[in-house]
Amino acid sequence: MSFAPTDEQLAVRETFRAFAKRSVAPVAADLDENPRFPHDLLREAGELGLFRMRYAPPDGLGMDVTSYTLAIEEIAYASLAVAASCTMQSLMGLTFVQRFATGALRERLLPGALRGDVIGTICMTEPGAGSDLLGLTTRAEEVDGRWLITGQKTWITSAPMADMFTVLARTGERELSIFLVEKGAPGLVVGRAIDKSGVRASPTSEVSFDAVPASAVLGEIGAGLAHLREVLAEIRVVTAALALGVARAAFDEAVRYAGERVQFGRPIAKFQAVQAHLADMAVDVEAARQMTYWAAARSDAGLSNDDEAAMAKLFASEAALRVCDRAARVLASYGFAKEYPVERLLRDVRFTLIGGGTSEILRINIARGLTR
Repeated sequence: MSFAPTDEQLAVRETFRAFAKRSVAPVAADLDENPRFPHDLLREAGELGLFRMRYAPPDGLGMDVTSYTLAIEEIAYASLAVAASCTMQSLMGLTFVQRFATGALRERLLPGALRGDVIGTICMTEPGAGSDLLGLTTRAEEVDGRWLITGQKTWITSAPMADMFTVLARTGERELSIFLVEKGAPGLVVGRAIDKSGVRASPTSEVSFDAVPASAVLGEIGAGLAHLREVLAEIRVVTAALALGVARAAFDEAVRYAGERVQFGRPIAKFQAVQAHLADMAVDVEAARQMTYWAAARSDAGLSNDDEAAMAKLFASEAALRVCDRAARVLASYGFAKEYPVERLLRDVRFTLIGGGTSEILRINIARGLTR
């Protein structure tokens, strides 16, 4: 059965399509050329309720995965960098604070984070441990009644601007736990920014911890991996939506250009070689759409979704890469020129191959699911 959004979901899509067209698209190229954190756009997204959508009242709006996914897809259509920053804020940078923070700490951080004023991030990846979370070396030790964190993280999205850091650290031989560290904590150092080829307005940095005191334990000690698994499927569905947004943007640019570019007395859209590219792109976009929203619907229905979310993310990200490459081929020399957005899309899309699990790791996970 094909994806058929409800009236409420359509209203969400139109709200964020209008936001993306009005506020994000006009600055997307400049944010790439002159990279800077789009804090004003996050605040505007917060005013529209983006960061409250996936949380139950009274903190949030209690909306479904499909609605949130539609919103993120529309922002990614205009700028993957802005959408990536919004996704970090909405999910990984905020989820465990919303679920587990209590008392004065919660009152101080959560309302501002839901508005987009307080910026959050999550610190998982390390120089020697990416997909292998059990290989993490960052440790947390309880000393005189408080937890101190020591170690180094890398590829931390939004770190230069972050006010709160959700940190995954080792608390036992094969035990990981989640902690909250606030900006300005002694021993916390946000290191060098990583100069990336794409999603350049979504800053990424190294972060180091030298006996940094944690503000709180988020969840149960030793339950870090279990807590992560509870949100992993949704993260992968949303990453698929990021890829879908970029693929749609590249496809639309290719169709527009093919209709306008004249060679040998007629638009290049009339040539079979170009038509083959456009047809393959259309198939990839539609298949990615159906898989993404199939996985989102499974999450909304409360069904087991680990394998399906991995399939959707794997297919959508690889399809988006193919679509962006074909779009660049349709534009030929202009697909290599910064004056056309396809050049930026082709650089940005590779981000979706990494976030939410690499294609190689996802293939392993899917295969394990088939033989469980």
